[in-house]
Amino acid sequence: MQSLKEQYLVDANGNRLSVVIPFDEYQRLLEHLEELESLYAFDTAMELQDESIPLEQAIAEIEQER
Repeated sequence: MQSLKEQYLVDANGNRLSVVIPFDEYQRLLEHLEELESLYAFDTAMELQDESIPLEQAIAEIEQER
């Protein structure tokens, strides 16, 4: 992972208020976040171990019950 080249906006007392990063680094962080969200969703689904069925099968079963 490459290191960030961040800058900080500070108040009069030197307390950090915001972080400024180059736009391309921001986009890269968003891409990594999306990957992590997908992995989290997958891990959560695996933990639940709910039985899933194909969409077509679900529609057919719903139509049979009508």
